[in-house]
Amino acid sequence: MTLSSEEVASQPAHAVFRRVLLKLSGESLMGDKEYGLDRERIDAVAGEIIDVQQQGVELAIVVGAGNIYRGMAAAAEGMDRATADYAGMLATLLNALALQDALERRGAHTRVLSAIQVSEVAEPYIRRRAIRHLEKQRIVIFAAGTGNPFFTTDTAAALRALEINAEAILMAKHAVQGVYGDDPRLDPNAEFLPELTHLEAIERGLKVMDTTALSLCMDNHLPIYVFALADGNIRRVVDGERVGTIVSTPNPGAAR
Repeated sequence: MTLSSEEVASQPAHAVFRRVLLKLSGESLMGDKEYGLDRERIDAVAGEIIDVQQQGVELAIVVGAGNIYRGMAAAAEGMDRATADYAGMLATLLNALALQDALERRGAHTRVLSAIQVSEVAEPYIRRRAIRHLEKQRIVIFAAGTGNPFFTTDTAAALRALEINAEAILMAKHAVQGVYGDDPRLDPNAEFLPELTHLEAIERGLKVMDTTALSLCMDNHLPIYVFALADGNIRRVVDGERVGTIVSTPNPGAAR
């Protein structure tokens, strides 16, 4: 039987990934506010996440803390770097709990795993436990970064993605369509880069992830999909559509 073009368009797309890690910036949760959390925005993000998970994709999340840390920037000024980093880790936990609440109000099963022990509100991070939660179709939210100062949530995302054997990192950016040759907010003529390697991103100093995170992904051939956190974009990337920028390194062993 031959389907019409309308019927083909109506067929549900099939996810091209089995397990991914979604990296959300803290700014993506604050909507139009200067800092803090925007409930409407969090609800919209939660809806997108559940839409993807219902395709059978095993989904883990790392969320940043820029939305909260921006509000406490003055207080952190002059603070010892390690102390400031621990404060940032706790801020990611606040975001994780807010996202967990939004997801569970929509019927999703979630677990927050924290790299810092906060047993009253989150489970401790244990790699095998995280993988087991994913296998049971629970959405896993990793909080508190790596649990160590001097490492960013980008590095935490790369590390956790590798630990759980994710097939890709999906980087949902706030108000940025992908990777550019220069800051598009400063240079409106900045070149959009649809595809590049991890090494090119490092050598050109492009703000994809920090160097530590990019090096981890490069050494382990883990692709990064960078795109705007716009309606439907997470689903489009998971379905294999070309959205935003792909940062990857060819794996010679994969061709054997």
